Amino acid sequence: MSKEVLNEMFAPAPEPATELGRYRVLSSTAGVRVSPLCLGAASIGDAWAGVSIIPIALYSVPVLHFSFKTLATRWQHHEEDRLLGSNLKAMGSMNKESSFKLLDAFYEAGGNFIDTANNYQNEQSEKWIGEWMRERDNRDMIVLGTKYTTPYRSYELGKGKTVNYSGNHKRSLQMSVRDSLKKLQTDYIDVLYLHWWDHTTSIEEIVDALHILVVQGKVLYLGISDTPAWIVSAANTYAREQGKTPFSVYQGRWNIMSRDFERDIIPMARHFGMALAPWDVLGGGKFQSKKQIEERKKTGEGLRNFMGDGQSPQQEKVSAALEKVAGEHGIESLTAVALAYVIQKTPNVVPIVGGRKVEHLKDNIQALSLRLSNEQIKFLESQTEFDIGFPGNFTGADPKWTGQSTSMLAMAAHISFPSPNKSYVHEK
Repeated sequence: MSKEVLNEMFAPAPEPATELGRYRVLSSTAGVRVSPLCLGAASIGDAWAGVSIIPIALYSVPVLHFSFKTLATRWQHHEEDRLLGSNLKAMGSMNKESSFKLLDAFYEAGGNFIDTANNYQNEQSEKWIGEWMRERDNRDMIVLGTKYTTPYRSYELGKGKTVNYSGNHKRSLQMSVRDSLKKLQTDYIDVLYLHWWDHTTSIEEIVDALHILVVQGKVLYLGISDTPAWIVSAANTYAREQGKTPFSVYQGRWNIMSRDFERDIIPMARHFGMALAPWDVLGGGKFQSKKQIEERKKTGEGLRNFMGDGQSPQQEKVSAALEKVAGEHGIESLTAVALAYVIQKTPNVVPIVGGRKVEHLKDNIQALSLRLSNEQIKFLESQTEFDIGFPGNFTGADPKWTGQSTSMLAMAAHISFPSPNKSYVHEK
């Protein structure tokens, strides 16, 4: 072997085109390498074009709450919903050409982590992603996540006829994975998520059934979404004890205004070595400067969320704070600051970003070059009241992660702790 060949073999890879191409190990229990942002594909497809949703505030009858809450959760990653009227919002969607353009831009910028689900856009999302991967011949370059649990064929077979196409149980899982593999035109799924907790299936049935798929090679890693922390903890404990595959990544709602993650989910993820893939990091599109809002009004666009019109006073306050911090970094992007916030809060955070426009993707990539100071993080958090709740507000935070002793421990003696683990932020 010549010296030139050896030099080429051991030479480092060229610097990535963008920070999106600086990959990370997903978690301590999932060694797959992923891009630091995950592309949410809920708007890949046009089956939901023109579908209108009534904001949550209009629902007051408890029996309606579950159906809409479930529906809202399914379409959680939308970034570009169009205003149809004072009370109606349209679901985000794209035609195939626009979808492929966004997927190409994400891939060419270095992105390799894509998130979809069995029901998105009435199954078009999975189908179009499968077609895109086949045409680009890049399936093995993509880390593909999809989900099961939602009744994904009700639009075709009719309500009331798809009872076993929904839920956490083994039958639903088997059919969903069978069909997702066909739609995605692949023989394996990198990350399979349980989409939401259905309260009706035992932890043992779920873990055992998911593990079989891993053993069969149809699924490589397991994720779980929109599920109480105690359920995930019980499932992973059972998996460890029984030699089964644990959940390696948790997906759920988290942003600077909605910090419920900090109570139980982040501590759970740290304990079990799980990654976090938060959705709604951009506040449902409500983190907008006054200038951005005026520009959207001029073009006939409303704010990008189907849960109500305009900003609340609290959203205005948080947006102003994000704008201030963005200005301190010499940028205009509020979304970049919002993304940087969650990325820096704890290790192994891979935010899910949606949207339908390439320029928004480029805007989001800016977050990967930002390093917020501790003062800026405290300033952003001070804009919204948050109580960690009992027992956290009684026992204090885990000193292994804060690097500081608690008042309870200090009653006996002063104890020093090493500096806490830091999140990924590349130093140039």
